[in-house]
Amino acid sequence: MSGSVDSVVRDMNLAPQGRLKIDWARQHMPVLNRIREEMQAEQPLAGKKVAISLHLEAKTACLAELIHDLGAEVTITGSNPLSTKDDVAAGLAAGGVTVFAKYDPTPEEYKEHLLMTLESKPDLIIDDGGDLVSILHDERPDLAENLLGGAEETTTGILRLRALEKSGELKFPMIAVNDAYSKFLFDNRYGTGQSVWDGINKATNLVVAGKTVVVNGYGWCGRGVAMRAQGLGARVVVTEVDAIKATEAHMDGFTVLPMAEAAKVGDIFVTVTGNKGVINGEHFAVMKDGAIMANAGHFDVEIDKVALAEQAVSERVVRQDITEFEMEDGRKLYLLCDGRLVNLVAGDGHPAEIMDMTFALQALSLMYVNENHEKIGAQVLDVPYHIDEQVARYRLESLNIRIDDLNEAQEEYLASWKL
Repeated sequence: MSGSVDSVVRDMNLAPQGRLKIDWARQHMPVLNRIREEMQAEQPLAGKKVAISLHLEAKTACLAELIHDLGAEVTITGSNPLSTKDDVAAGLAAGGVTVFAKYDPTPEEYKEHLLMTLESKPDLIIDDGGDLVSILHDERPDLAENLLGGAEETTTGILRLRALEKSGELKFPMIAVNDAYSKFLFDNRYGTGQSVWDGINKATNLVVAGKTVVVNGYGWCGRGVAMRAQGLGARVVVTEVDAIKATEAHMDGFTVLPMAEAAKVGDIFVTVTGNKGVINGEHFAVMKDGAIMANAGHFDVEIDKVALAEQAVSERVVRQDITEFEMEDGRKLYLLCDGRLVNLVAGDGHPAEIMDMTFALQALSLMYVNENHEKIGAQVLDVPYHIDEQVARYRLESLNIRIDDLNEAQEEYLASWKL
C-alpha cells in the first residue's frame, strides 16, 4: 500500500525534493545496498510490522526503505522534534512507508506521533533514546502484544533499557546496537566528531581555531568532538566523572578540568554525556561574555535551560538556531538549537557513509531478533560479533580494501593453550 494515504507529514508537495535527498544518501550507503541485493529476493521480514523512531532524515529513510524492501510493513516517526526533515518525511511517505512526523511539532503532536507509530502493534521496533520502549512499558503495554523485540540506537536508550532489565521489568529482547564495534568506533567517534562541528560552524559562522573548546564527557562521542576540535585549531579542555576516561583524555593530550574551572575558560562548550544538568546555574554565573553552548547528547537536558532562562534578564533569537541570554552583569551567553542535538538541528547529521554501517547493524540485528527471539528471552543483548564483523567486511569490500585471513595453523595456535 502507499504510505502517503495514512501518513501525517507537513506537506506532501515536498516529496520530490525529499526523494532527491534520499536517492543521494542511498548512492553513498553501499553496505545497505549490499544487504538489499543479497536478501530482497528471500524477503526475510515478510509479514512483519516494524515500528521505527529515529532522527527522520535522508539516511534514516534509506534504512526504512531497506526494511520495507525486505518484506516488512514499516511505520516511522522522528526521535527528536527538531531533527525531522519535512521533505524527506514526505518523500518517504510517497514511497510506501507510513510516516508520522513533522519538523518542530508541539509536545502533544510529538507524543501523538509516537503513539500512532506504535498503534500498528509492531512485531519489531527500532528505537532511539528509548521513547518507544518507555511507552510500551509504562503507558501502553497493550501495544506490545505482538512484539518480538528490537534494537536500540543510542547510549541514552541503552541506559534506560539496562535499568529496565536490572529491575526485572524488561518485557522483550533488545539489541544494544550502540555498543557494537562498528557503531561506536565509527558512528560515535567519526560521525559525531564531524557532524557536531558541521552544525556549530553552520549555526555560528565563527572560527574555531584559537578558541578554547570544553568537551563535557569523553566517551566515544566526546573523543570524536575533541579530536575534530583539535584538528580545527582549538585548545581542548575535557570534563569527566570517570577517572579512566579522564586519564585517557589527559594522555590524548587534552587538558582535564572540573567543570567549575572549565566554565571560566571555555569559549565553546559541547555536552556529550547522556546525563542532565551537566552545565548548570553555577557554571552560567562564571562563563565568559560570548560563550557558546551546544549539546550533542540525545536529550535537551544536558544544559539546564530553565536555570539559564531564570538567571538571564533578557533573551532573544539573534540568528537561526542561536538564542542569546543576557545576564544581569551584561554578559551574553549563547545557546544553540534550544539545547537539542546541534548536529541534526543545525546540520544534516552524520555523513551517509558512517550511517551506512550503523543502519546495516540495525537491519541485521532486527532480522536476528526476528529469527531468535524465543531463545534470547527478555534481555539487553550485544550485537552478535558475526553481524558486527560482517558489516565491517562489507564496508571494506565497498572500498576495495582487502585484508588477510588466518590460515589453519594460525587458527589452531590461537585455539590451543600450548605454545
